[in-house]
Amino acid sequence: MAVPELAPRRTFGGIIAVWVFAAVIAVVIGVLATPDWRGAWLGVGLGGCLIAAFAIQLWSGRSQGFTERVAASVLGAALVMGVISLGFGLAALVPA
Repeated sequence: MAVPELAPRRTFGGIIAVWVFAAVIAVVIGVLATPDWRGAWLGVGLGGCLIAAFAIQLWSGRSQGFTERVAASVLGAALVMGVISLGFGLAALVPA
């Protein structure tokens, strides 16, 4: 029989933290990287978000739903980075 947790920790904050980390990384890559190398660096940044998601979810100390939380973190990070890179791509099309 499983023992219920008396005061379960909130896990949604860890997911949002990875999304914010992804947004910061995508903006930094978009500003600093050349347009030819942005795609490659965004892949590296997404790998960093995966490592951050594992670290944050392991730090929370809850085993229930670990895979779902990591998946939600990484999927959200990919969407955030995709939207920001789309913005940089559209900005590159506009002549200055």
